[in-house]
Amino acid sequence: MLKGKTALVTGSTSGIGLGIAKALARQGANIVMNGFGDVAGPKAEIAALGVQVTHHNADMSRPEEIEAMMAFAAAQFGRVDILVNNAGIQHVARIENFSTERWDAVIAINLSSAFHATRLALPAMLAANEGKGWGRIINVASAHGLVGSPEKSAYVAAKHGLVGLTKVTALENATSGVTCNAICPGWVLTPIVQKQLDAKVAAQGITNEAATEQLLREKEPSMQFTTPDELGELAVFFCSAAGNNVRGVAWNMDGGWVAQ
Repeated sequence: MLKGKTALVTGSTSGIGLGIAKALARQGANIVMNGFGDVAGPKAEIAALGVQVTHHNADMSRPEEIEAMMAFAAAQFGRVDILVNNAGIQHVARIENFSTERWDAVIAINLSSAFHATRLALPAMLAANEGKGWGRIINVASAHGLVGSPEKSAYVAAKHGLVGLTKVTALENATSGVTCNAICPGWVLTPIVQKQLDAKVAAQGITNEAATEQLLREKEPSMQFTTPDELGELAVFFCSAAGNNVRGVAWNMDGGWVAQ
């Protein structure tokens, strides 16, 4: 379905980003990966799906590095057809104890990076398809883009902001072939969530299994994690013909979290 298209997925060396990158690759999209940690393994997984794949290690807190990444993607594949703004970090503390450095980092990576990548991707998307435009911008927000939780002020603020950015991007491009939507996962067993589980284990002296049950019971009625593969399939839907007029939604895949 996406053969000949290029998808750039930020924060795609693990977790949700890797799941989305693989789902798009299975539909034929060439992939520009971004992120730190192990690159060779995830890159090989995507290459095995029969598409072209490359990687750029832009620090998503730095606008100049995001600009370099977007230029790199254009040089490699002509343009970015699908932009998935997924890069994110977390820090947990009460507001009065939340360091300004941590606040700035969470806002920069979880929110500002999506703005910078979007503003750079839009001109080529709007010029595509003989000027009628074609592009997909998918912002990975969170259930925390729709509801709040204590001790996550920066994360909740950033994700709410990302949902707002999604709506404005969709409205500004509503008469073109460029759509913008947000995915709002509940708990997904990513490295970020595992750190929260580890903190519960250390603080309460309980097992990882008990911490997992406690985490899910607090928020997610389904009592199960959403998987990166499931989120990837939702991204594929947004990129399909069925998603042509899906614009500005914040689609929660959260096991019933925000339905409560």
